[in-house]
Amino acid sequence: MQGEMRTYRGACHCGKVQFEIESTLDPANRCNCSLCRRRGAVMTRVPEDRFRLVSGEEFLSLYQFNTRVAKHYFCKVCGIYTFHRPRVAPELYGVNVGCLEGMDPQSLKVGLIDGAAYSLL
Repeated sequence: MQGEMRTYRGACHCGKVQFEIESTLDPANRCNCSLCRRRGAVMTRVPEDRFRLVSGEEFLSLYQFNTRVAKHYFCKVCGIYTFHRPRVAPELYGVNVGCLEGMDPQSLKVGLIDGAAYSLL
């Protein structure tokens, strides 16, 4: 699946938050920062112009920690992490691949972002 640019529809578990991205899903990564290590999601990053929140803005909850620059969004109803704005690349959206319709994160080649190193800065 990686490598082909296409539109993916995504949603939280309960479906209140829905979004679309245009992506190749390459690269797909995990992060080892204190939050990502706990949530264990496989993510892909897309530029702002390739992300669209379709519905559910009112159901999003924002979580920030440490420097409070990164913005992590979760559904208030079902608690699923849907996407975030990374601290080191706030112009991008980091998207939970597990929220994308028809995608199994286990089917992707997954790299590592060393977010733990950034927490030392």
